[in-house]
Amino acid sequence: MRTLIIILIFIAGIFQGKSQQLVYKPINPAFGGDTFNYQWLLSSANAQNPYDEKKDYTNLLDRMNSLDSFTQSLNRQILSELSRKLFEDQFGSGSIQPGNYLFGSLYLQVTNTNQGLLINILDTGTGDQSEIVIPK
Repeated sequence: MRTLIIILIFIAGIFQGKSQQLVYKPINPAFGGDTFNYQWLLSSANAQNPYDEKKDYTNLLDRMNSLDSFTQSLNRQILSELSRKLFEDQFGSGSIQPGNYLFGSLYLQVTNTNQGLLINILDTGTGDQSEIVIPK
């Protein structure tokens, strides 16, 4: 019996739990971390910074005055209205019908698919292609 108690005490001693107190230590020196981390954090931040001091960003807004901005806005509105009118003349007031269409150097191929309306756009001048799917 005595040997059994000794063996049980020995086994209980092997499996006794050990733990320690968890302590949080901040890394950033601004929040109480070690001051030796400052240079490492600064170099990491500088490596990720896309801003370049050598470039002159001060006159980006000064390059375009209000008259140039108004002229560009007016040109965009005129071109938008013109393209809307051309689109309405080509397709009518209804929806886009499947078929082939030519707008200057743009060749449009409109087809119905299971996914919806597929519009392939080919710029015959440059050879650039775009594909647009309008879901059902």
